[in-house]
Amino acid sequence: MNAKFPGELADVGGDRLYVVDEGAGSPTVLVSSGAGGAWFDWIPVTELLRDRHRVVTFDRPGLGGSPPVRRTAGLRDEADRLAALARWAGPPVTVLAHSIAGFHAEAFARLHPGLVHGLVLVDPSAEPDEPRHARRLGRLASAAGIAGWAAGVTGLPRFGPRIRGMVMRRMTERGDTAPPAYARAVYTQPHVLGAILAEHATYRQFAADLLALRSSTAFPPVPLRVITALGDAGPGWERVHAQLAALSPYGRQIVLPRTGHMVQIDRPEVVAEAVDGL
Repeated sequence: MNAKFPGELADVGGDRLYVVDEGAGSPTVLVSSGAGGAWFDWIPVTELLRDRHRVVTFDRPGLGGSPPVRRTAGLRDEADRLAALARWAGPPVTVLAHSIAGFHAEAFARLHPGLVHGLVLVDPSAEPDEPRHARRLGRLASAAGIAGWAAGVTGLPRFGPRIRGMVMRRMTERGDTAPPAYARAVYTQPHVLGAILAEHATYRQFAADLLALRSSTAFPPVPLRVITALGDAGPGWERVHAQLAALSPYGRQIVLPRTGHMVQIDRPEVVAEAVDGL
């Protein structure tokens, strides 16, 4: 990434990851974005937390400021990545995860309970039943990544920031709050498009693998907050999130009736309060 950006590349768990490390306080808050997201989506939240907490925000390989890798990560790979970051930052950590990263965070808590202080899941992905065609679609992840690279030849990535802006306007009231220079630096890169496509291709496989993990590995009794955004969802979404919150005896659900999926942008104070509440 450009030197004017606040983070750095760090060697963590065998990968080079772009990490933004701010503030001070214990336990550290480890922040993980949803599919296609980047560290700067969390600026409104980190600005509220960094006076009281050390906040470590990172980008998965191929996203944000992290360079791409050739392999496609599975659910356990993502859980192990969070474990490596927790050890790098100093455990135990509070994991703050959005959307598809909720799958990763729950798997991390189940597989590495000694590294976890608590979880805050922000409108997390949730599938109560095994999705159809999970493995078949999961096998498309590598092809999706290649397709993103191929699109670079056509010049499509130059429209990346504009497409991101359109998507963000659909999911937030505030629109895209990222500094334009940050969005241009990230979303004009062909490998970022490939990583986004690959993550969407693995969604159902992640959901299926998490359901299998639940049947074999217990969820630890740690503080848990599940923030539910109902702005573009129905009552079924609230129920499945209530089931997530019930995974822990210290779990609680926070329901936001008129908020879109990007809660960290529209309601950063709610996210910060959830972290403080642990």
